[in-house]
Amino acid sequence: MHSPAPAAGAASVLPKDSRPLPCLLLVSLLLLLLLHFLSSSSPSSTPAPPDAPHRPPLPAGAASAGPAPPALAFLLTGSAGDADRLHRLLLATYHPRNLYLLLLDRATSAHDRVRLARELRAGPGRAGNVHVVGDPGFANPRGASALAAVLHGASLLLRLGQGWDWFVHLDAGDYPLVTPDDLLHVLSYLPKDINFIQHTSYIGWKESRHIRPIVVDPGLYLSSRTDIFYATQKRELPSAYKLFTGSSSVILSREFTEYCIVGTNNLPRTMLMYYTNMPLPHRKYFQTVLCNSPKFNRTVVNHDLHYWASDGSSKNEPRLLNLTDAGNMAASSAAFGTRFAKDDPVLDHIDEEILQRLTGEPAPGGWCIGAGDDSPCSVSGSTDVLRPGPAAMKLAKFLAKRLSYPGFYSQQCVWD
Repeated sequence: MHSPAPAAGAASVLPKDSRPLPCLLLVSLLLLLLLHFLSSSSPSSTPAPPDAPHRPPLPAGAASAGPAPPALAFLLTGSAGDADRLHRLLLATYHPRNLYLLLLDRATSAHDRVRLARELRAGPGRAGNVHVVGDPGFANPRGASALAAVLHGASLLLRLGQGWDWFVHLDAGDYPLVTPDDLLHVLSYLPKDINFIQHTSYIGWKESRHIRPIVVDPGLYLSSRTDIFYATQKRELPSAYKLFTGSSSVILSREFTEYCIVGTNNLPRTMLMYYTNMPLPHRKYFQTVLCNSPKFNRTVVNHDLHYWASDGSSKNEPRLLNLTDAGNMAASSAAFGTRFAKDDPVLDHIDEEILQRLTGEPAPGGWCIGAGDDSPCSVSGSTDVLRPGPAAMKLAKFLAKRLSYPGFYSQQCVWD
């Protein structure tokens, strides 16, 4: 790959003397402290009786050492037939500190949407931190309506809760590879302005197939689901800003989310107008806004914290994960896996071996104090109590490497 000269206004790599090195050193020291804490506080394993439930010991009740845990705002999206998948995904990611919004697009029957809301009210929704979008639009996975659904969810989460720190978008085909306690504990050591978003400015073959074509998504204006259609004309690449592309999975800071939804700067709206007539805009919008914004283009970790495996095609799309991928997923240090089939046995494996989650129950954590009960999370303790496990150590090491100086800057918004 060549080393291009930055264009006018480009987010070129800053000279060493202008980088906020003390901030990065502080992050590195905090992560080292986290690694030391995790390695020194790992409980010794004691063989359990053969007939005992497969669950780690419940916490004694002391809060984890270190900074106060953050709060996350989860947007869980799906379509027809995904109600049960979203329910399972909610249980696997659930923590009472977090805020959850489940969005099933209009292709889902009203019966399934009402059923899901009723089941959630009888379960985790009792705490008041789980919500279901009652009147969604259509979300074509190839059109602008999918991006509109994500922006709609983000705006609702901003309105529903004021205390969360990161916006996390997961699809029905995603699943966690760390416990909620693992994720919250590791993120508690990081600055709240960091954005986790995989991105690149290398367009390649996508220029002719995903950038220059002009498309129309009827999901934006019809009350029935219709596929996108292409115009005969094609447009030139923009010269006012640089285009970036990546994955649709994002973990965004609250500040950047507000910038995209309610900010006074016009860049997010300009980008939204441009991407409305482009295929797969939800894989490009946040990347382009972030990397063209001087305020945020130094806050990005070039990774979405997801594990995926290529389908081997020229388009390099994620394939379905299964039990043969279990070892690679566990070793990947990722927080989530991308593209699982509904009720695939690998999900049961993750529940049992990583999340310690029983069917129909949330993943247990430090807030679950129902000792001697098959449903320990039916009794809630302090939400400040976290019980990180081995996966937290792997995730912390991965982030420490990603945030190391100067590697952190070399991966940010590179203009190819």
